[in-house]
Amino acid sequence: MDSLKAKYRSVVEQVLRDYAEFLGHDDQVQMELVFDRERDRYLLIETGWHDGDRIYGTLLHIDIIDGKLWIQHDGTEEGIADELVAAGVTKDSIVLGFKSVERRKLTEFAVF
Repeated sequence: MDSLKAKYRSVVEQVLRDYAEFLGHDDQVQMELVFDRERDRYLLIETGWHDGDRIYGTLLHIDIIDGKLWIQHDGTEEGIADELVAAGVTKDSIVLGFKSVERRKLTEFAVF
């Protein structure tokens, strides 16, 4: 289990770094990576200003819970689950935590 958890940590961190790099080319809005390896919480936050308006919010939030990747929030257009699958995570190891249990049952991903 520890090797699987280490693999998931590595995959999640790399996918979030890739998103931060892709989106992080604005002088006024910064992408902040938050990696809490002790509690297995991983976030990509955007913060700054755009045309006089404050920008602050969580773009992505993934937790590792009971050996599965729980996507708690996904603010991307394409969806991060497919990126995780492309990086080698099986669909039955990904929970779309931002969807209700009833809606999760209709997906190809894990329910719990």
